[in-house]
Amino acid sequence: MGDQLSGDTILGIETSCDETAVAVVERGTLVRSSVVSSQVEQHARYGGVVPEVAGRAHVQQLVPVLAEALATAGIEGTDVEAVAATTGPGLVGSLLVGVSSAKALSLVWGVPFVSVNHLEAHLYASFLEEPDLEMPLVVLLVSGGHTMLVLMEGHGRYRLLGSTLDDAAGEAYDKVARYLGLGYPGGPAIDALSVDGDPTAFDYPRAMVQENPDTLPDDRRYAFSFSGLKTAVVNHVRNEPDAPTADVAASFQAAVVDALVTKARWAVEATGAVGACLGGGVAANSLLRERFAAMCDGAGVRAFVPSRAMCTDNAAMVAAAGWWRLQSDGPSPLDVGADPNLSLPLLD
Repeated sequence: MGDQLSGDTILGIETSCDETAVAVVERGTLVRSSVVSSQVEQHARYGGVVPEVAGRAHVQQLVPVLAEALATAGIEGTDVEAVAATTGPGLVGSLLVGVSSAKALSLVWGVPFVSVNHLEAHLYASFLEEPDLEMPLVVLLVSGGHTMLVLMEGHGRYRLLGSTLDDAAGEAYDKVARYLGLGYPGGPAIDALSVDGDPTAFDYPRAMVQENPDTLPDDRRYAFSFSGLKTAVVNHVRNEPDAPTADVAASFQAAVVDALVTKARWAVEATGAVGACLGGGVAANSLLRERFAAMCDGAGVRAFVPSRAMCTDNAAMVAAAGWWRLQSDGPSPLDVGADPNLSLPLLD
């Protein structure tokens, strides 16, 4: 089998949306393998993820992805000591493929099954590359389905500071890109086009962002809203069809990033956090990564921006979160089901 493993070897499975992913991780930090099969091309023709298509693709891809992950890690199934899978939130049909497969493997191999919250997994992506991150941490979690600020006080100890009131940032990217004819997924397309645009060309709105955060109600201070921004861009282009698309894209992106980074700075300053992390698929955005790092430097706190591979959905982060959950809570019961609306477990 090669070099001896140190134990606590977790197999992670991620099928919450349109990536079929399996990984092998030791003790929540050492990635032995991480394999991701993307469905982007299958969904691009529809302009977004089609749940039925996603579920069928997971059924087709999970076994070969599993085999590759085990082979890359240099282990056999009998070497796995626990199986962790995303049980929510996500598309219920997609979740069921991963959850049922994980339970079957845990029974066959005689090892614990661990239920993992997809949002919590994103929080642990940073620890795969920086295991010595100190807490408390402010985590800006930005994806196609979620936009939130979380204070991570310790392992498994989270306080939700604020979240989006309407569209998630990634959702706004996809909708604006679709209107501009840039295709799916919208985030990478707008990011690439923005390089050639002027981010100051158009002054699009930044909702609930102002000089003094104390003027906002407590429930809005760390909240986000991107629906109005999306509508402003669409109306502008409809009224000025000759507006340069690159300038529209760059100005839209600047507005999104301004809101995200400003609120993250407010959270860092108010909580006394010693560091801040990015997480989620939108964390792969080049402007957000640059502005977030500069914000942390200005605030005098440690910044951590995961590699792009760890920002998007992957099973390594699921295995990492699964290892921590196994230490704190023990195995999950096999009657745990897929929950498309699963919330992040929060402190009272």
